[in-house]
Amino acid sequence: MTRLPEAIAAWRLGTKLFVAQAIVLLAIVASAGLTAAIIGPPLFHAHLLDTGHPPDSPEIVHIERAFADASMISLTVGLLVALAASLGISWYLTRRIGHPVELLTQAAGRLSRGDYDARVTVTGGGPELSTLGDTFNTMADRLGDVENTRRRLLSDLAHEMRTPIATLNAHLEGIADGVLTWDDNTQAVVEQQAQRLTRLARDLDEVSRAEEGRIELQTSVQPLTDLVEPAIRQARHAYDTKGVTLTVRVDDVPVRADPQRVAQILGNLLTNALRHTPQGRRVDVTSTSTPDAVTISVADTGQGMTAEQLAHIFERFYRGDAAREADKGGSGIGLTIAKALAEAHGGSLTATSDGEGTGATLRLTLPRETHQSGR
Repeated sequence: MTRLPEAIAAWRLGTKLFVAQAIVLLAIVASAGLTAAIIGPPLFHAHLLDTGHPPDSPEIVHIERAFADASMISLTVGLLVALAASLGISWYLTRRIGHPVELLTQAAGRLSRGDYDARVTVTGGGPELSTLGDTFNTMADRLGDVENTRRRLLSDLAHEMRTPIATLNAHLEGIADGVLTWDDNTQAVVEQQAQRLTRLARDLDEVSRAEEGRIELQTSVQPLTDLVEPAIRQARHAYDTKGVTLTVRVDDVPVRADPQRVAQILGNLLTNALRHTPQGRRVDVTSTSTPDAVTISVADTGQGMTAEQLAHIFERFYRGDAAREADKGGSGIGLTIAKALAEAHGGSLTATSDGEGTGATLRLTLPRETHQSGR
């Protein structure tokens, strides 16, 4: 008896539909037969007496037997017709529902084996199955994108780590072979490459935690100028050294944000703008506000970006031009971290450019505090 539920679970959909309908029909026929057996004969006998037949008339016995036989034959024929109809309906439903379900099962099996191109086209199964098929295809698209991102991330990560590891190996082998000596220059190179690997690991962990919502923000209501000024002050020396003018014009509006994380975002934006802006040009930091949000724009007058570069600018380790390729001081995911932190605040980070040589603008949008009660 304990194996009966397992055996039923193994039945095909059509079998389950047929058995379910057969059970329902049998229950209906049994109920009708029981009702006819209990209520029908006395009621029919009463009607015969009302028509004038004497109670001991032999005709009454014959008529009542004919009534019972007719009822039994009618119920039997009705049961057979209903069973035949249920068989036809089960076959039809199996064709209409079973085939799309089988397609979904096959596609899910392919997806589980790593075939992220598996898709289904569900037709004729009703709106519910069509919606299920569309949802499955959307899920497959997202899983495929995640897998492509994972592969690209591993490839890019291996590329990023190759240079510092190769440099460390070369210096260690040189020291072991006696070609190099452990002096201040060698120590500086080894420390620089080790710091680069450490920074890469730290930044990868931080962007992962930000994208997964695992960063706890210490938000407070502060004037926008107080959020922007620390990042400007920290970047000013680098701008003066390169000969790039940095101008700031921001509104003094209240914003709810994490000051350290906003400074980190703006630091990445200012570093990116400086990297792409030649000597003698400028970078402008401005702000605009609406009743619900404030937008901080960092606009440079440098190299600009193509449409293809704009589409990938926030991806990890993306190399869109020679300037980024030549930059070895960062981990290559500064803008990725900045975007993740902006979204963690409930805001956004976007980039625009009219093309190469026209400069680029990155816009950080943060929710605006509409009252001062939180201060």
